Amino acid sequence: MESPLALYRRYRPETFAEVIGQEHVTEPLRAALAGNRVNHAYLFSGPRGCGKTTSARILARTLNCIQAPVADPCGECDSCVDLARGGPGSIDVIEIDAASHGGVDDARDLREKAFFAPVKSRYKVYIIDEAHMVSTQGFNALLKLVEEPPEHLRFIFATTEPEKVIPTIRSRTHHYPFRLIPPRLMSSYLSELCEKEGVQVEPAALPLVVRAGGGSARDTLSVLDQLIGGAGPEGVTHELASGLLGYTPDTLLDEVVDAFAAADGSAVFGVVDKVIETGQDPRHFTEDLLRRLRDLVIVAAVPGATVSGLIDVSEDQGERLVAQAARFGATDLSRAADILATGLTEMRGATAPRLLLELLCARVLLPGADHTTEGIAARLDRLERRVSISGTPSAQAPSAPAPPAPAPVPKAAPDQDRPAPAVPTAVGTPVPEAPEPQPGTRPELPAETLAEPEPEPEPEVEPAPQPPPARGGLSLVDVRRLWPDVVEATKTRRRMAWIHLTQNCQVVGLEGNVLTLGFANAGARDSFVSSGCSEVVHQSAIDVVGADWKIETIVDPGAQPEGTPVVTRAAAEPVPQPAAEPEAAAEPGAAAEPGAADEPATAEAPSSPPAWAADEEPETTEQPEVTEQARAAARQAIAETRPAGREAPRSGELAAADAVASRDDLDADPDDAQGEDLLARELGASMIEEIKHS
Repeated sequence: MESPLALYRRYRPETFAEVIGQEHVTEPLRAALAGNRVNHAYLFSGPRGCGKTTSARILARTLNCIQAPVADPCGECDSCVDLARGGPGSIDVIEIDAASHGGVDDARDLREKAFFAPVKSRYKVYIIDEAHMVSTQGFNALLKLVEEPPEHLRFIFATTEPEKVIPTIRSRTHHYPFRLIPPRLMSSYLSELCEKEGVQVEPAALPLVVRAGGGSARDTLSVLDQLIGGAGPEGVTHELASGLLGYTPDTLLDEVVDAFAAADGSAVFGVVDKVIETGQDPRHFTEDLLRRLRDLVIVAAVPGATVSGLIDVSEDQGERLVAQAARFGATDLSRAADILATGLTEMRGATAPRLLLELLCARVLLPGADHTTEGIAARLDRLERRVSISGTPSAQAPSAPAPPAPAPVPKAAPDQDRPAPAVPTAVGTPVPEAPEPQPGTRPELPAETLAEPEPEPEPEVEPAPQPPPARGGLSLVDVRRLWPDVVEATKTRRRMAWIHLTQNCQVVGLEGNVLTLGFANAGARDSFVSSGCSEVVHQSAIDVVGADWKIETIVDPGAQPEGTPVVTRAAAEPVPQPAAEPEAAAEPGAAAEPGAADEPATAEAPSSPPAWAADEEPETTEQPEVTEQARAAARQAIAETRPAGREAPRSGELAAADAVASRDDLDADPDDAQGEDLLARELGASMIEEIKHS
């Protein structure tokens, strides 16, 4: 049993009407043949497999048709039958491969035989394929013959590199440039062939075949022939095509794109590991990912691209592309595509392609590390998407004007706290410091608060219930995208919560207003719940996202920390400074409790203005002395007020516990060890250098 011919031979066009994608060439040729205005020499150029040699044979067949001049051969005469598909060929149509017959001797031999008349046809036609391989001497030997051939002689040169044909030959021919076949036209052509062959092909597999063919009809049919030969009873499937042609599966591309959208570094590098473990080429994966980003850029710019055919994909894949494009910003997509395009060029010839691929993924994930215009635009894009997810800025702005609602409290406070620091600073500190507290809005606050009864109607702007609508629109992908900022916000509230979230916790699900967190083990979960970290996460989510979530925790052995893949905004790190302020903040409060008329309270007050006034006048030399005096007075005032605070009745159990207090008691406050001695005793540390702060 004989094996069938290859597809590209079985379905080789026999007329110009059957040639696809080359109407700009076939229509003028048909018009010239029908009008009997045929030139003596033609030059067909274009990419491989686009129909140059086939068109040359059709032209020779039409010229020698017994019914000529006609636009299409009749297919019945001897010449048409000889030159048909599977025919024996005609002795008057000679095909020469210039790759092996391009020398000057071959040209001389052709010149001698060309003067003989055709045997039984109207014309003797020479089809010289790969004409760019003819040497310069060979072309020069043919020059006179091509310029003034006998009446019965016709030349057709076919080449992929017309610039290598010497100008003297090109100027004596009619040049017709062929083009690559468009993908949509090629897909429809393949569908027709599969119907004729009786082969089932999944719609999602055809774009892969067209892509592998690269616009060449012959190459595309060869790929389809290979897939049909290896297909099973179910026909040519997408899985078979992607595996056999070496393309990245769509599942991997969807996974890495979703991870980029959610800024999930662990998922991105997990996909890279899968690519390497399955034996795929990192370069091919990068190329496929770049092609996917190109599709997303087009979908984001043209909403109906998948429907109009601008992108040749199946219906379900088109829906996935639309959903993925909605999770990105235009700047993010463009920047990621630029990074991958540059990296793909660098990966050619690289000795460690996986390393380069991972570095490219890291650059895509970290727009904050990119200080170029594209990086800044990407960060702005993320901020805009965050605002669109968690609500407009006006939803959080009312939370800032909300403090004016407790503004009535500062009205009473000026009588207790504000005037106290203002008056002593004018009395106990040098003259230069007196005007500084006043412009610092300390004394002006009462005047502003007196004028603020009119702004009190601002509580009408109580869109505090505005966050719930935004919350309802959040998806799990949106939560994971904003989760790093929520985790970073917990760092400023409670360090323990931040440690749990970055080391043991992962976002598992979001249903309504219930956010489920998964912990790697039961111990981490119990520690998180017992230490009150749930409330910390709850408040941080309100501050960052504007969503009032109820936090639930579960044990998920597969949970991996995803709290800090990317921080898209700077963490609030000035918090350590307020940590040093509580003493100064507590002292005026303690001194103010006994009474406003006590002199110690007025003497203590200067300790608070220097804390903020010193920032404005760091050059004054007398202020450190005044500050030390004020601090001493403040400590004395606090000491005098402490006995009054101990008047609270104490139970007998507490008194008995205090009576048996020992040095090893954890709650004891030993006064004999301080500073360096305390550090050495408790931590085993030795002091290297002590820096004193005024």
